[in-house]
Amino acid sequence: MWEYIEERVIKEGKYIVETGCTVRTCAKVLGTSKSTVHKDVTERLAAIDPVLWEKAKAVLSVNLKERHLRGGDATKKKYESKYRKT
Repeated sequence: MWEYIEERVIKEGKYIVETGCTVRTCAKVLGTSKSTVHKDVTERLAAIDPVLWEKAKAVLSVNLKERHLRGGDATKKKYESKYRKT
């Protein structure tokens, strides 16, 4: 694997573990696509750093379980702000 890819993968993994962010947030902050971050963290990181991969996998698992709650909150905020203006 190319050295720059390994560096990117480790950087993404560390960022997710440190902040607990989602794949989308990580991609936005680090300037890559969410598909790249997802592939890096779920597949490539396991071969490079298995310990970091386990930690990142745990964070992504929590995010997956909470995804429906975040979507509901976002929708609620959207409509609350829409009706307050009127």
